[in-house]
Amino acid sequence: MRLSQASLGRLPASVRKPGYDRDATRIGMVHLGIGAFHRAHQAVVIEDRLEAGESAWGIAAASLRSPETRDALAPQDWLYTMAVRSEAGEDLRVIGAIREGHVAPENPEALIARMAHPDTRIVSLTVTEKGYCHDPATGTLNEAHPDILADLAATGKPKTAIGFLAAALERRRAEGLPAFTVLCCDNLPSNGRTVKRVLDRFSALRDPELGRWVADHVLCPSSMVDRIVPATTDEDRARIAGSLGMEDRWPVMTEPFLQWVIEDRFALGRPDLAAAGVTMVGDVTPFEHMKLRLLNGSHSTMAYLGYLAGHETIAGTIGVPAMARLVRRLMDEEITPTLSMPAGTDLDGYKDALIARFRNPALRHRTAQIAMDGSQKLPQRLLGTVRDRLAAGAPIGLLAVAVAGWMRFAMGWDEKCQPITLNDPMAQRILTAANTAGADAARLATALMGIREIFGTDLPGDPRFTGPVTAALASLLAKGAGATIEAASRG
Repeated sequence: MRLSQASLGRLPASVRKPGYDRDATRIGMVHLGIGAFHRAHQAVVIEDRLEAGESAWGIAAASLRSPETRDALAPQDWLYTMAVRSEAGEDLRVIGAIREGHVAPENPEALIARMAHPDTRIVSLTVTEKGYCHDPATGTLNEAHPDILADLAATGKPKTAIGFLAAALERRRAEGLPAFTVLCCDNLPSNGRTVKRVLDRFSALRDPELGRWVADHVLCPSSMVDRIVPATTDEDRARIAGSLGMEDRWPVMTEPFLQWVIEDRFALGRPDLAAAGVTMVGDVTPFEHMKLRLLNGSHSTMAYLGYLAGHETIAGTIGVPAMARLVRRLMDEEITPTLSMPAGTDLDGYKDALIARFRNPALRHRTAQIAMDGSQKLPQRLLGTVRDRLAAGAPIGLLAVAVAGWMRFAMGWDEKCQPITLNDPMAQRILTAANTAGADAARLATALMGIREIFGTDLPGDPRFTGPVTAALASLLAKGAGATIEAASRG
């Protein structure tokens, strides 16, 4: 038996399921990027509001690439199980907020029409950093990106999230409909302003009149999202099926913690997000920096160094005392001084909670998963902090170890001479630079720092950056990750 609307009544009493009439909901939100994170985060918040009677906020979710999620969930009426895992056990809840699904390449017109529908008031996105086709070092549209060039040339069949947004907004403008709000939920610096900048420029390149209308009417509030969502495994599927007494082709695994901070700027209204635990603010920037630098910066540090040291998961990595010391020192000594939080923010408590979350043995958050797309992540997660430290005349010894960890990982082979799959949109360029430089720390650091899209033009010429990074890379090459972590953890 398969999970579906018809089989909900056969679920065990211990499994929480939708208590509202799903057929009575209307679609008020379109979400681009129907991955595990969206299904364990934003969709759960909307589920809470549907349960509270706000029936106008059902979700139409779209994949911009693969039909895999649609193929798994459409036969289940878009229902899926969320498993909240902790040391205390596993709590199961079936989520029904997604009412409709699209696979953009199969029928781009259907997705554009849904986004242009009068009921659609918010379009949200989790398409990862690389999905915005921007230059991570500057936050501007990459006007030479092949998919952007294709979208500008063929307006009816977009490939990119930005292309779909512009196409739908162009149709709403032509039909006299107001612009929807664009809500970015990805880890970009000032993500709303970044998306606004990219969207405005793309729209202007497509049609100057559209560009002016988008610039004047489209609101893009920044937001900060936080929840650890590991990739679902076949073992997870089997375990969930045993608990449900029926099959769920794509459940999601997550932790108890969920945070969402949003700037309260919506053109056509919004659900009562605060009632679902969302923090509504005037400026999300301090919270965004806190999360990007403390959580994501630490995550990337552990991903590269932990993988090199032979650890498959974050829990296994942080379980090494030297790694735990390094991460806490990084947080306390080099990241926290760059943050400027509102009065009353308990940063020490937040850092304690992060360490506890990293240690959660029930989550198998793989280092290889977090290590993906490093060229897109480094500028936001680590290099922004580096620049602030250098501007303050402060040392960057621990940050340098983290950056060097990525460089060593980017060589494409580990300490046992086994190949590393570099899953990155710039993989070929990175590997070419690394292979040309070889295993000489100075040449390798210089070659990789020469990739302007990652490091910009300032850092490669600053010896306060190049010196510590090259020294840390030399240690990783000569002594290995374990010894380098141990030395860095003790100062």
